[in-house]
Amino acid sequence: MTETDEELLGRCRAGDEAAWQVLVSRHTRRVFNLAYRFVGRVDEAEDLTQDIFVKVYLSLSRYRPEEGAFGTWLTTVARNQAIDNYRRRREERRRRVDDEAILDIVPSTQEGQQKGLEREERVRLVHQGLRALPPDLRQPIVLCDLQGSPTRRPRTSCRSPWAR
Repeated sequence: MTETDEELLGRCRAGDEAAWQVLVSRHTRRVFNLAYRFVGRVDEAEDLTQDIFVKVYLSLSRYRPEEGAFGTWLTTVARNQAIDNYRRRREERRRRVDDEAILDIVPSTQEGQQKGLEREERVRLVHQGLRALPPDLRQPIVLCDLQGSPTRRPRTSCRSPWAR
């Protein structure tokens, strides 16, 4: 006989690790798929999935069965965690672009005043153009052209254990 989520939750709250493992395995696919839709990469979705389950475990006491099914609550927590992760990553990318802009504006001591102003204007226009791009188009340009990193990841035939 299969236990319901609520029965497993009662055991989890009592410290039963096996019950938690059953809950995680029961809901992993749903959480991973949601995470993958937000980040678009298997490795990042795996990390986000783990973060989500840690958050869920730490907030098990907040779940109230009378307010809805556990799966619905879990999906809400997962979505909120994914949104927070997206905002945090977007802000980090924005800060990196702004930090580079500050470094690029400072003219070297060898440049004349006119060359320094021209360089400053070019940098300003490039960064203005970068900020106008959507984040998914901006990141490859910044990585490839400004940082010299390749934009392609090597292909692997490995499948994620989260994507069953």
